[in-house]
Amino acid sequence: MMCVSSDLSLLPQVPSAYASVVEQTAKANQLTTMNSRLRLHSDSDWISAHPVEHQDFESFYRDPSRKTPNASHNTIYIQTIGSFGEAGAQTDQCVEWLREYCQAFFYGLSVKLLPAVTVAETKCSFRVNSDSHNLQILTDDLLQFLRSRKPADAFCIVGITMIDLYPKDSWNFVFGQASLSNGMGVFSFSRSAPVQGSNHLEESDRRPLDFCPVCLRKLQVAIGFKIADRYKALVHWMEVDQTPEESSTCQSLLHFPKPTEAFQTSRLWLHRCLDILRE
Repeated sequence: MMCVSSDLSLLPQVPSAYASVVEQTAKANQLTTMNSRLRLHSDSDWISAHPVEHQDFESFYRDPSRKTPNASHNTIYIQTIGSFGEAGAQTDQCVEWLREYCQAFFYGLSVKLLPAVTVAETKCSFRVNSDSHNLQILTDDLLQFLRSRKPADAFCIVGITMIDLYPKDSWNFVFGQASLSNGMGVFSFSRSAPVQGSNHLEESDRRPLDFCPVCLRKLQVAIGFKIADRYKALVHWMEVDQTPEESSTCQSLLHFPKPTEAFQTSRLWLHRCLDILRE
């Protein structure tokens, strides 16, 4: 994660409705000593290969084209595409866990699952990768498909798949692609792995689970949550194992233990954050 200053003079003048939000963020920025800077490990890392100008909070806040959820567009829809393994209760449970985690991560927005679709239903172009020999789907076609599936109350729609993706013939693969202006994106778990781009799997695995303080501030102003409430929701997801009675979509499923081992470092970090916010 990237360190930022907690100096309030760096914050832009914002409407009074956001005053408490900004104060919460400023307090949270006391935690920046717990965030380490992202480091370059090789010339093939995304930062080296795709240098971009950093967007600070003020630039984000004053951007006239930025999208903000509102009362009529406050839902994130997840569209599963293709097979996610053998059909059955465990696969359905994993997808439901993903939905719950997204709802905690984007605290304050509703997250819903759309009915699953097969790859054939998308009518997308595809190819077989000459190196990996794996099937790959063209991301532009998937985004067009998602446009046709986007509900009227959606803030955005995100397609997820276990099939590899490619954005153009000259690229070997891509983890995902999005259209910010249209509120659409697609991501593949085929090569497994957030915020900043990645050029390879090892770089993806180094990415922190949560935002840097600047991006957290951006999300907070856009949605309007209290940081402590969001952290509590994330901790709850990591620590409370779901039972069938807790999920409206999984009431008839057998119970499977939630695989949260990989979240232990993040869980401890969140608890330290909450301790500071309680002071």
